[in-house]
Amino acid sequence: MKLSELVTAKRINLDLKSTTKDGVLEELVKLLRLSKPAREALLKTLRSREELGSTGVGKGIAIPHCRSLVVSEVTVAVGRSKKGISFKSMDKKCAFLFFLIVAPPVGDPADYLIALGKVAQAARLMSADKRIKSVKGPKKFIGLIEELER
Repeated sequence: MKLSELVTAKRINLDLKSTTKDGVLEELVKLLRLSKPAREALLKTLRSREELGSTGVGKGIAIPHCRSLVVSEVTVAVGRSKKGISFKSMDKKCAFLFFLIVAPPVGDPADYLIALGKVAQAARLMSADKRIKSVKGPKKFIGLIEELER
């Protein structure tokens, strides 16, 4: 499993408008194109997860994640903020790049952990790559992920 296989152009927003953690979560969840009740349920779950501890991993990256019945397979959405957003990251710096991972509560638990690991690995490489802040368009973004995965 590769991150580039989990991300689709329709689930990437390289120009997030939100200025808050909650706003970013809402924008990311919208990318999944769920019904309104499903979006609300997922947001509630994500907010609860964030209360346990921030998913801001540092170096400008946040990886909000949870399990939810609103998806039938591991699903990933990506967002980028040009200004950066306080996400209560471990290094206390703003996050610019966000990877939302949602997995079903049933099925192979390894899929969720593998996806989380792939995102974390790619995020670490991306945080060191200056192109991530300027890459234009979802397809070019996926191309950059593919390049970093080689």
